[in-house]
Amino acid sequence: MEKSTVIGIVLGILSILVGMALKGASPAALINPAAFIIIIVGTAASLFNAFPLEQIKNFPILFKKLFKQEERIAKPELLRLFVDLSQVARREGILALESKLEDIKDPFLKNGMSMVIDGMDVDFVRDVLDADIEAMEERHRGGALIFSQAGMYAPTLGVLGAVIGLIAALGSLDDIEKLGHSIAAAFVATLLGIFTGYVLWHPFATKLKLMSKEEVEVKRMMVEGILSLQAGDSPMAIESKLLVFIPQKVRELLKPKPEDK
Repeated sequence: MEKSTVIGIVLGILSILVGMALKGASPAALINPAAFIIIIVGTAASLFNAFPLEQIKNFPILFKKLFKQEERIAKPELLRLFVDLSQVARREGILALESKLEDIKDPFLKNGMSMVIDGMDVDFVRDVLDADIEAMEERHRGGALIFSQAGMYAPTLGVLGAVIGLIAALGSLDDIEKLGHSIAAAFVATLLGIFTGYVLWHPFATKLKLMSKEEVEVKRMMVEGILSLQAGDSPMAIESKLLVFIPQKVRELLKPKPEDK
């Protein structure tokens, strides 16, 4: 599970509830079905108007990604894998790597290795893998855009909800107590719009973009390793190439300790 998403949502809700309590406002004021309908249903309607149905269908999948930590090969593990593969290739030849394909679970890496083993041209392999990465980035951009647009629509719909509430409140000018409650209820929609827009939707879009960037970096590392195997680079040369994809602090941890030498 992606714990940071859960922590962020819980902290966001608590900040509103505790803030309202400290200000003397009752959290019960948030129980406003009309405001929820205007914000939630209105945001959904805006998204349906803005995006094709095929993209909207991906919303549940994207939402799930925010809460489920993806299983991805860690960069240090990927480094060790390519060093091991390069040792096998130097001893037994590139065709010997075919027996290792069954152990590779990542489709992108498996596809690249298969093309290399089949003896395809280096430029062809690079073009195919680069095109795959670019297509993935485009899909990810479209997914993040749904959430960022929702973050734009929700606060504006909150203003719309407040206007609707104030219209209703103006019909109660002869009842001061009822007027006060109506005005308070009118601004609940604004609160919900701003909260969902800037605590949920916009941050969700940012997280999806960061997740996409991390996945692209891992795939770029795979491309470099695959092409290095095809070029027949030594294990040391491959290690040096792939270390640039790993943060300096992690590199220090990968260095062998004196007692290991």
